[in-house]
Amino acid sequence: MTAGPDEARAALHRLRAEVAKAVVGQDSVVTGLVIALLCRGHVLLEGVPGVAKTLLIRTVATALELDSKRVQFTPDLMPGDVTGSLIFDPHTAAFTFREGPVFTNLLLADEINRTPPKTQSALLEVMEERQVSVEGGRRPLPDPFIVAATQNPVEYEGTYPLPEAQLDRFLLKLTVPLPTREEELGVLRAHHAGFDPRDLAAAGVRPVASAADLAAARAAVGQVHVAEPLLGYLVDLCRATRTTPALELGASPRGATALLNTAKAWAWLAGRDHVVPDDVKAVARPTLRHRLRLRPEVELDGVGVDSVLDAVLATVPTPR
Repeated sequence: MTAGPDEARAALHRLRAEVAKAVVGQDSVVTGLVIALLCRGHVLLEGVPGVAKTLLIRTVATALELDSKRVQFTPDLMPGDVTGSLIFDPHTAAFTFREGPVFTNLLLADEINRTPPKTQSALLEVMEERQVSVEGGRRPLPDPFIVAATQNPVEYEGTYPLPEAQLDRFLLKLTVPLPTREEELGVLRAHHAGFDPRDLAAAGVRPVASAADLAAARAAVGQVHVAEPLLGYLVDLCRATRTTPALELGASPRGATALLNTAKAWAWLAGRDHVVPDDVKAVARPTLRHRLRLRPEVELDGVGVDSVLDAVLATVPTPR
């Protein structure tokens, strides 16, 4: 039975409550992952160690009935360790392809900036093409397929930072914050009561949405209306980032396209069939923050990218 758009929306809204059985807080990050799935985009997660990034991905995958895998990126990781490689089978005297961890629905690329550019590029090519090329043959990845890559914002020794051209391939950059005092108390109470993060079934996490729901949701998001003045507003916002004195690199046209898609997904999740300016403002920071580069003197003054984005959002005229 094909899921309808209303049923799909209701199923995705149930996701928050289901994830909360294992992960305390992080509602905004869960919403960001849902938007990425709706837009077929990838997510960069930034947060200090110990804020449940791995648990969050596993719980979202379980609640959506999706397959998930995790790769710990290290300096000695080779491209074939990620994408898969040809293995000689002595029984058949032929080479067979052994699939890598990218053959999944939700891939957690843990500490992506700890592996050399060659391996980073192999993953980013897979993200863009959604296939693995081996000896001239193409092997498509499952659908849906998104990558959630993590970065540690406080430790840069021994890392290979992603260049801007590769950062631009990610749909969203989500900040995974430290929990509030009450949320941290909730974490301790759960562990004191016997919660095991390796056993989600015991925590009561069950599938609340399916691939059919996700397909219906994607089709509905594609039908969300965007008026011509809103299209102009999206372009003006991105063009403003290219001329603001605080930035030496603004949002590219790919950034404008990403902002259009995320605003449509946000509007649909809110129950509307059209985009309003508040939808654009709600997703502007996670969609654009990683596509911008501050001028060194501005960065030394302690100004952050989000603050510059706030200023741009406040100055660009909002259509009525």
